[in-house]
Amino acid sequence: MGRLDGKVAVITGGNSGIGACAAELFAKEGAKVVISARRAEQLEAVADKIKAAGGEALAVPCDISDKEQCRAVIEKAVAAYGSIDILINNAGVVDNGIEAIEKVTDKTIDTLIDINTKGTLYITREAAKIMVEKKSGSIVNVSSVAGYTGGGGVAYVASKAAVIGMTKNIAMRCASVNVRCNALCPGSVVTPMTMGMKKEELDPDMMGAMAKHADLSLPVCMPQEVANAILFLAGDESSAITGQVIVIDHGADL
Repeated sequence: MGRLDGKVAVITGGNSGIGACAAELFAKEGAKVVISARRAEQLEAVADKIKAAGGEALAVPCDISDKEQCRAVIEKAVAAYGSIDILINNAGVVDNGIEAIEKVTDKTIDTLIDINTKGTLYITREAAKIMVEKKSGSIVNVSSVAGYTGGGGVAYVASKAAVIGMTKNIAMRCASVNVRCNALCPGSVVTPMTMGMKKEELDPDMMGAMAKHADLSLPVCMPQEVANAILFLAGDESSAITGQVIVIDHGADL
């Protein structure tokens, strides 16, 4: 307990799954938590749960594909708590059809790039302005093993590989001002979003190609396992680590 005492953490996608789990964990460790997501009712429920347990939480509804809404999240976090120490970029969407390159639709491309890639850039830009000025901060980007290995729908892979690239770029630029940036790449994780995918809608050609390059007999990840890794990278225990990409998948993609 107390690993994040005095820290202010902004967590996107904080209404369920990994984001909600991380928000509750951060609050238990002493952080003041600002959570954002599109679904306001679910978001408030997570904030209420944190408060009921004695933590501090602020829920700010946000569609991260909208740059003005991203700016508002950071402004409200600063207004409420004075600054920002940690940014967890967890908000994202999956490609429900796992569409291969010759089948991917414009709608899938636009949706995944707008949310997963541009949204991450938008909110990180606003948080980085504060962190660079005060010369302190930790950014953790939740990418995906798909962005690391290429196993997934092409638009999803592209959107998450871009997050890995921006992680390295931000770490390089900010190392001299004590602002760290790392990426986590979970494999399959048991969350409401992933469990909502329907097998009959998945592209069999892409699924067949992926099956040749992963050990599907190994366990899938639970949100708590990913949240634990996020906590480590966000806190001072990892103070010498920046620009790194860590896969969390029980070894399925080795």
